[in-house]
Amino acid sequence: MASQRATLSHKTAEEEFGLTCEDIVRAIRAGKLQCREHSIYGNPWLRFLRREVEALVKERHGAIYLNDRQAKMDLARINRELKRLKRHTAALEERNSKLIAGSGK
Repeated sequence: MASQRATLSHKTAEEEFGLTCEDIVRAIRAGKLQCREHSIYGNPWLRFLRREVEALVKERHGAIYLNDRQAKMDLARINRELKRLKRHTAALEERNSKLIAGSGK
């Protein structure tokens, strides 16, 4: 499965792969994760290569766990997109109904 993005933040790594801050710090110190420090509006954050985070999770928890986490994230993304499309469809149907009702005069 191809990843959508090549990098991710430490917060995304925690949420998407179930890593803790301690796991991330240990992996950085062990040389398993390369990171770059960034700051947005004075708030620091770390950026990692997705492939390294995936390799770390696979090593720590196994391939089945990694695939399960990725499947859950894909499912959540798909559900969000479906909800967005349903709202958009409902708005278009309402607009369509108004245009049809207005052109009948």
